[in-house]
Amino acid sequence: MKPRLQISLGQHLVMTPQLQQAIRLLQLSAVELEAELVAAVESNPLLDWIENATQPPEEPVASGGEPVHHDGHDTPGPAEVDWAPGDGDTWYQRVGPGDPDDDRDQAEQVAESDSLHDHLLWQLHLSPLSPRDRHIAVALIEAIDDDGYFRESLDSIAAALAPELRVADGEICAALRQIQRFDPIGVGARDLGECLRLQLEPMDDETPGKALAFQLASGPLDRLPRIGVAGLATELKLDIAAVDTAVQLLRSLDPRPGAQIGAIASDTYVAPDVVIWRQHGLWRVALSDSMRPRISIHRGYEGMIRHASSTDASYLKSHLQEARWLLKSLEARGETMLKVARCLIRQQAGFLEFGDSALRPLTLREVAAEIGMHESTVSRAIARKYARTPRGTIPLRSFFASGIDTGGGGEASSTAIQSMIRELIEAENPRKPLSDARLAETLKAAGVPVARRTVAKYREAMGISSSPQRVRMA
Repeated sequence: MKPRLQISLGQHLVMTPQLQQAIRLLQLSAVELEAELVAAVESNPLLDWIENATQPPEEPVASGGEPVHHDGHDTPGPAEVDWAPGDGDTWYQRVGPGDPDDDRDQAEQVAESDSLHDHLLWQLHLSPLSPRDRHIAVALIEAIDDDGYFRESLDSIAAALAPELRVADGEICAALRQIQRFDPIGVGARDLGECLRLQLEPMDDETPGKALAFQLASGPLDRLPRIGVAGLATELKLDIAAVDTAVQLLRSLDPRPGAQIGAIASDTYVAPDVVIWRQHGLWRVALSDSMRPRISIHRGYEGMIRHASSTDASYLKSHLQEARWLLKSLEARGETMLKVARCLIRQQAGFLEFGDSALRPLTLREVAAEIGMHESTVSRAIARKYARTPRGTIPLRSFFASGIDTGGGGEASSTAIQSMIRELIEAENPRKPLSDARLAETLKAAGVPVARRTVAKYREAMGISSSPQRVRMA
């Protein structure tokens, strides 16, 4: 076969610096994003603070595309919402004085600890696995270190599960592969090479340098510090430019994906990322940036570019491009979070209205399919993000729950079932508390068939004592 040149058209994903920045900003919490902006303004003279930028009001969102009507006791939304767009500027919503929902003067809420293990267990909870596979996955998650690596042997996992479960290496590897599909991408790897390969897999096959990067991550990468790109190219008998492209792609990946999660200490204060309220019978949502200063391009320095010397102009243009990338990444972050929040409102209007008992089963996959995004993107958009609602400031994770089949052919969320159990226990006769078996029978009669051991698990998760310990004679 003779070599020939061929031109073809196609679309593919390239992990550009802009895309990497957008992904990194999306997964930051409100506190981390503020620190990121402070550092950006300090290092880039083309960035400046905006004092009074605001965000336009968000369109109302209804469940199922229809208006959601309430009992007339609407929670007031932002009393003062100004619209002041600038040239490329960003904006935020300002809650006006006198708003009874304004909690800025109250004691700030302390963030719940959200470790890497919590983040993985939460995703596991939403995954459709058998009880056996779930037990294996839990043991694997417990063995993953803070950097996101699984460094234990398969034998140690098998030993930890025995004697309750007798598992083969193939079952453990299958469960590990499932965990490796979780966010953050690259988690569950057994070494650096596998970690990098896991991050390369989702990329389009046409991404420049992907195939060679995958090859390097499988072996020769460990020799790179000693022989350099040129030496590696000579050893592999490849063009230096091709090897350099692959190496740059590898360097753009995260060697410690687990460190992304749980970086905030448990005593860190949180600010809501979105505000959810109802107005005139409709649920509304908007980005809440009132606790974070905003940035824009410094117009004075931007105007100096055309009059500056070639050296100064090059310096300013470089920083101007960085500033524009950052503003676009911030805009993309806000748009993604709003898309996710709108979907959550549509899906969980009952939860916002009636509480945990009305929380319907909802998974990352469902939300990702509805808004046309990848599950990992949705996971990043809700990780350590909070919503200020009429029910208080709650994690966006609270809108998700796994489901259990009901007698009527539908599903009830595990959170809703826990709420039902709590209500039954609160209404019980303190002299004759309901046993787990009796609770299971009552739930079954209500159309929610749940095993006694499941009731016991949910009861213990809520910190409620067993029936003998709940006896009160007074």
